[in-house]
Amino acid sequence: MAISLLLCTTKIQKMKVAIVGVTGMVGNVMLEVLSEFNFPVTELIPVASEKSVGSTILWKGQTFTVQSMQSAIEARPAIAIFSAGGATSLEFAPKFAEVGTFVIDNSSAWRMDPNVPLVVPEINLNAISKETKIIANPNCSTIQMVMVLHPIHQKYPIHRLVISTYQSFTGTGMKAVKQYESEKKQTTSSRASSISSSDI
Repeated sequence: MAISLLLCTTKIQKMKVAIVGVTGMVGNVMLEVLSEFNFPVTELIPVASEKSVGSTILWKGQTFTVQSMQSAIEARPAIAIFSAGGATSLEFAPKFAEVGTFVIDNSSAWRMDPNVPLVVPEINLNAISKETKIIANPNCSTIQMVMVLHPIHQKYPIHRLVISTYQSFTGTGMKAVKQYESEKKQTTSSRASSISSSDI
């Protein structure tokens, strides 16, 4: 995982970590992964949109209050992991970087920026230096693919790839899931009503 290898590269000792987009689907999974791998988080800073500020989350048996973006920046976390959409990353990742925070961005916002390393740590960790403050990571399907192709490419250079991916709508976030659940209920209700009418 990028965050563990970043620790090795930069020799960060204290892990004050901000999760930006913590109330979203990916944010929840990030918390699960941090817990699963027992990362040495000394202070967790959950961050979300203004409508979620003040709400609480439960992590590793403790209750944490969701903070605003500004309060998280002022807290100067060692690392901020972003999964709150491209627009949010473009606006706030540089502000975290300005206070010395290493930003790992999960959106597409920085992937094509020539000044931001696009990193799959098992393959090109050396793209990260002490001066690197914003780190982009590829799409999930790309990460899995290059992990397999990289050793093949090293032995038998690959010159061209034609890729098609078919991804779940859940990848677009909680809003899409809620829309799906709403449409499913409407469809189920409509079918039940149709069956009831035909029985009369």
